[in-house]
Amino acid sequence: MKRLHSFILKSFLGPLAFTFFICMFVLLMQFLWRYIDELVGKGLDWTVIAEFLFYVSATLVPMALPLAILLASIMTFGNMGENYELIAMKAAGISLQRIMKPLTILIILISLGAFYFSNNIMPIASLKTTTLLRDIKRQNPELILKEGIFTNDLPKFSVKVGKINKNTGMMYDLLIYDHRENLGNTDVTVADSGTMVTSADKLTMNLTLYSGNIYQEVKQKPRNRNKNHPSRRIKFRVFKQNISLPGTDLKRTDENVYKNSYRMLNLGQLVNQEDSLELNLKKEKDNFTKSLLARHYFQKEPKNLLRDSIKSVLITEKIQDADSLFNKLSLSKKLTTISYALNKGRKARENISRKDGEFSGQIKWIRKYTNEWHRKFTLPFACFIFFFIGAPLGAIIRKGGLGMPVIISILFFIVYYIISMTAERFSKELVLEPVWGMWMSSLIVLPLGIILTYKATTDSTVFNIENYIDFFKKINPLKFFKKKDA
Repeated sequence: MKRLHSFILKSFLGPLAFTFFICMFVLLMQFLWRYIDELVGKGLDWTVIAEFLFYVSATLVPMALPLAILLASIMTFGNMGENYELIAMKAAGISLQRIMKPLTILIILISLGAFYFSNNIMPIASLKTTTLLRDIKRQNPELILKEGIFTNDLPKFSVKVGKINKNTGMMYDLLIYDHRENLGNTDVTVADSGTMVTSADKLTMNLTLYSGNIYQEVKQKPRNRNKNHPSRRIKFRVFKQNISLPGTDLKRTDENVYKNSYRMLNLGQLVNQEDSLELNLKKEKDNFTKSLLARHYFQKEPKNLLRDSIKSVLITEKIQDADSLFNKLSLSKKLTTISYALNKGRKARENISRKDGEFSGQIKWIRKYTNEWHRKFTLPFACFIFFFIGAPLGAIIRKGGLGMPVIISILFFIVYYIISMTAERFSKELVLEPVWGMWMSSLIVLPLGIILTYKATTDSTVFNIENYIDFFKKINPLKFFKKKDA
């Protein structure tokens, strides 16, 4: 039995490692395709790119691991079924549950590791990825000159080059706008040719221009604005200028700025942060209620602070009929009273509507922390469920390799992912409770795993098309109508 367990584990671990890295590679390429414009042309050092890809890969594990387990389990049991190894084991009196036992223990260990990863490593990886990505987005791009196109990559300058000799680096027909004075296009340089050379420390651009002119508008005093605008032209044979560059070293942001975001916290921190936000929300609601009552006279009289003589007057006033008091007023006072009451009511309604929107936004923000708390548990649970879908499914279809297993795995995962994202969105929009929003996909897929395990245990031919054809032949509606007519 130990040899059998060792054989099953070896048969599973190989496809698991292979499919996991394939899934990680595909997801990483999809991520890079999304942010390729932010990474290209920034002059980033290879160590920065490697660090960024490492942290991004860590954040992709929650998607790659369940899919890899599903695909590997289908491949493993599909191969054993295709090679008649499952039949040989069952003929020897070994049930499917005993065959799955070593892998079940392994999946439990992987699920526990996934929970530890989700709770302790994922927050750090998310924090590093977020800060590094924002730093890269703020990084100034390298100067890339293209023929016939203006470029603004040089700080405070706009440069257009007619032609570039790629062998010598000489540029021809240069047009340069100097915006260092922030006065618009008032300083223009036109040159027949020139070169741009970056210093060794990449902090200075040495510009050398040949045979050209500099056109400048003279800055006037405010009292002379209505007069003609004088300008000057400077003709040169050789013109040299040093332009300061911002540098290509990546400026790192303090990670403490983002450390309290919901994706950067573990379970304990999520609970503490959620409690703190809910307490602040409760205080704001109480303060708004007190303010509303104080401004619009909805509060009750503090009778414990009033004298008996005043209490008797208040009680007497309340007993009187409000309609009779209103009818005693003159027409103008009635209109004034009604207008005043309507204005107070409208203001109260506007304040309540505005605050309701603010409170709803805060509740949605708190909901993100609640959803993230549940997400820590959905990853290990998804790994467990997908194994109990993939293993019996592979035993039923009896097809190994990367053909049928890949198709079935992708279809299952797409359905699971769509349900998960839709339910989570409903939870964020306060349509569903967090428990239902974060666990709906798992609760829908769980019965499927139970059914497939039962069908595989009883050797049911779930995917035998002939069985379904025979079933529909038996309930042929034409035969039903023929018997009825007879």
